[in-house]
Amino acid sequence: MKTSSNVYLIPAYLDEQSPSVIPNYIIDSVKKCQVFFTENERSARRYLKSLWKEMVIDDYEWFTIHKTEENQKATFLQKLKEGKTVGIISEAGCPGVADPGQILVEAAHHAGATIKPLVGPSSILLTLMASGMNGQHFQFVGYLPVEQSEKMKIIRELENESRKKNCTQIFIETPYRNNQLMETMLKTCQPSTKLCIAANLTSANEFIRTKPINEWKKHLPDLHKQPAIFCLLAV
Repeated sequence: MKTSSNVYLIPAYLDEQSPSVIPNYIIDSVKKCQVFFTENERSARRYLKSLWKEMVIDDYEWFTIHKTEENQKATFLQKLKEGKTVGIISEAGCPGVADPGQILVEAAHHAGATIKPLVGPSSILLTLMASGMNGQHFQFVGYLPVEQSEKMKIIRELENESRKKNCTQIFIETPYRNNQLMETMLKTCQPSTKLCIAANLTSANEFIRTKPINEWKKHLPDLHKQPAIFCLLAV
């Protein structure tokens, strides 16, 4: 199947109180869409309505891809076959980057659709930009293991790899486990290893600091239930 459909990858704000981080041209792309595949339909509707107050929500088709992305692929391909212009929206940041969307984008490529990624905030890239760490060589490793001994093992491995390759390691944690992760890093990493902690990005109470582990031991922020990204660079 080959299609002439367009698929817009629509970024969402990281903080609802900071809509100004979304470029104005996003609205023009939203207006071209007929179908939306979203991580969370309710929040996506609210988000788009905040961008474009005149939007009539019920004029569009909506499909949820949170934990059902693979199952929605057939519907997605059918919409492309019908020539529909499709938008993909994840909960925060950019679809397909540590968020749902990749499976549908891959399918769109196979179908011959035109993929249009749109500029918007990515917590991963914003943290790397602000970290002062190596932005020429880095990797995002997602979530670390939950089990403590396995988590410590992986942190040591990431630290060793960072030292050998001068590579910035970027990872995230479920917000209610942020404080435990930070404590584990203080116990596991070498004193000279640099750690960047970035929380509540783009919000009024944004926090971004890079310090060696031995400096973080003097004081750690309380990030319980706050969205955060971590960067590590061993020196």
